[in-house]
Amino acid sequence: MNIHEYQAKELLSQFGVKVPKGAVAYTAEEAVAAARRLGGPRFVVKAQIHAGGRGKAGGVRLVHSEKEVAEAASALLGKKLVTAQTGPEGREVKRVYVEEASEIARELYLGLVVDRASGRVTLVASTEGGVEVEELAVRAPEKILKAPIDPATGIQPFYARNIAFGLGLSGGQIDGAVRFVTGLYRAFHDLDAALAEINPLVVTEGGDLLALDAKLAFDDNALFRHPEIRELRDEDEEDPLELEASRHALSYVKLDGDIGCMVNGAGLAMATMDIIKLYGGRPANFLDVGGGATRERVAAAFKLILRDPHVEGILVNIFGGIMRCDVIAEGIVGAAREVSLRVPLVVRLQGTNVELGQEALKQSGLPIVTAEDLADAAEKVVRAVKEAR
Repeated sequence: MNIHEYQAKELLSQFGVKVPKGAVAYTAEEAVAAARRLGGPRFVVKAQIHAGGRGKAGGVRLVHSEKEVAEAASALLGKKLVTAQTGPEGREVKRVYVEEASEIARELYLGLVVDRASGRVTLVASTEGGVEVEELAVRAPEKILKAPIDPATGIQPFYARNIAFGLGLSGGQIDGAVRFVTGLYRAFHDLDAALAEINPLVVTEGGDLLALDAKLAFDDNALFRHPEIRELRDEDEEDPLELEASRHALSYVKLDGDIGCMVNGAGLAMATMDIIKLYGGRPANFLDVGGGATRERVAAAFKLILRDPHVEGILVNIFGGIMRCDVIAEGIVGAAREVSLRVPLVVRLQGTNVELGQEALKQSGLPIVTAEDLADAAEKVVRAVKEAR
């Protein structure tokens, strides 16, 4: 789960991470009132959407008066902001963050991620902040500093000091970096975050370290421990289909293809998408119904796939271990009848009660194509989609 910048900064400040003063606003009038409370000659008005690259897209504006605050807020609120991460459709700006301007001497990058290779939370830093760190990793990997943190000890001062030296900090900035990194790690750990990113981390003219921007993403599986975090969820920022999937405990990610996939197990789902590509098709989604899905969840998954207007065919690939194939078949048949199936449907079932499942599909009277194995299923669904056009 992602949250907005202003929410991330509020959380981080509770752990001792320094952030500029600011306030969220939903109207131009509220933005002016926020600037008035902050005081000072300069402000920054920032569009609040769940996407990076806002600055390049005109979503971050430096202004020099309350009048300019109102103008910037009016220009952003209600408008679609298109960035590299939103795609061409963009995201509507429904709130802005009015923040005091900072005197910036240097821009750096600092982040915490879960490194799957080492199995550890890892500090990532760079002397080049305000840029896409992924691009930097390809263009100049030597500028990326990494420090895997031993889970047995947690964060220790030497981790932060090593990063600080690598970033070229000195004097009192070293102690500031230790406090900053320690607070960031505590927030990451205590809130069950999946990502914490400060880009840019700025060194001010006075030598302070500030989180000029902040991004926090949380592990959905741990949200039951953090009801206060769950309340920060902004459903308007989420894909409607992915949001609906979460309500049915389905793992769903929308893609840009035209063949819908319903599979049980993440690994099998990835293999299914790969083989669809191999046979010349394009998967429209990743959808894992889980190992113990009920008939109702299968039906919900099927309907979810069909809500995507780009879907021209569906491949169901189920291996029944814990899950019974007859339950899957009943869910598919029920959902297909309810929504009036309009696209080719190929089903491959293997495992527990597979004969009962195949018989249920056969007796349904629906135009369901069965397959013996995964290659057969992929070939049939790709061919059926092409023939139906």
